[in-house]
Amino acid sequence: MLKKRGVAILGSTGSIGTQALEVIEAYPELFDLQVITAGNNADLLIEQARKFNPNMVVIVDETQYTKVKEALWNEDIHVYCGKESLCQVVQSTEVDVVLTALVGYAGLQPTIAAIEAKKDIALANKETLVVAGALITALARKHGINIYPVDSEHSAIFQCLPGEQINPIEKIYLTASGGPFRGFTEEQLKKVTKAQALKHPNWSMGAKITIDSASMMNKGLEVIEAKWLFNLKAEQIDIIVHPQSIVHSLVQFEDGSMKAQLGLPDMKLPIQYALTYPQRLKTDYPRFNFMDYPQLTFEKADAKTFKNLELAYKAMELGGNIACALNAANEVTVQAFLEERISFLDIALINESVMEKTTLIDSLSLEDYMATDREAREQAKALIQ
Repeated sequence: MLKKRGVAILGSTGSIGTQALEVIEAYPELFDLQVITAGNNADLLIEQARKFNPNMVVIVDETQYTKVKEALWNEDIHVYCGKESLCQVVQSTEVDVVLTALVGYAGLQPTIAAIEAKKDIALANKETLVVAGALITALARKHGINIYPVDSEHSAIFQCLPGEQINPIEKIYLTASGGPFRGFTEEQLKKVTKAQALKHPNWSMGAKITIDSASMMNKGLEVIEAKWLFNLKAEQIDIIVHPQSIVHSLVQFEDGSMKAQLGLPDMKLPIQYALTYPQRLKTDYPRFNFMDYPQLTFEKADAKTFKNLELAYKAMELGGNIACALNAANEVTVQAFLEERISFLDIALINESVMEKTTLIDSLSLEDYMATDREAREQAKALIQ
């Protein structure tokens, strides 16, 4: 039986964070919620704090600190604000595992702080490995901590690996739903709207990740994440479009055999697996029925039309700080698209331009990554204007 674990959720008001709280609520004997944080959703953070009574809460938006503090003044809860507080609360001696569910680059420094404090990481923030994979994996080895993947695709690979320690991976296949624009031509993509891009066929996610899925950048970032999680080369990672989102990913071994993890699209399962590994807990989640899906189909990913996919492979091949620059540019361009300041196809065009302008640095410190991120954002903003 698992011993009770102290949990910190960075980004508790987002899609992953709210589902993680559902998992924690279902197993009060196994989880002791220590920390929840939000960027600027003070109302939901207050509601969560009152319901779950964590030891600490952080509202990153400092202008909302007083609102949160006053709302919780009668509760036995410590309230903090600002980005620096994220790095401090994860170091609490009461925390055993940190679920990083922040969106984008914002997850990097709190994850580093948690690793240095010897906390295991349940990683839903793929950008942490995209931006600084070499640094993060080296720190994890140095401090002897585990990184458990929460993304459904990487969780699927992870679930296929127990018992295979002596068997090298020949190849992995990350599945992709194809998003709302599967099969579209470049001409059709010129006309797509924000509202269309935000309608994902299978998954319920935040706005940024939903747009990344529509542009296939999400899958590109997952390719880079997989490289670092499973110590793979670019040629060992393939993407296959699977519209039903039932096969979450596959591993191929050197003898040619393959393992796949299947299930209905539900992020609570990979969240729970990351928090309870190696034990599987009984759930009442809906079960997959083959008769409901008599046909599971697969297609080749179209990296020429969805250019972000091609850019991610190129960034992985170039190495160094290039993936960091690509991620920074993409965060800026996605936000500009959501604000309807650029077209859907402009996202990849600007991302590519920023990548090409970035000077490759091979040996990187945290300061180098931060400088690359800052410069890439400035370049992307200049191209948008």
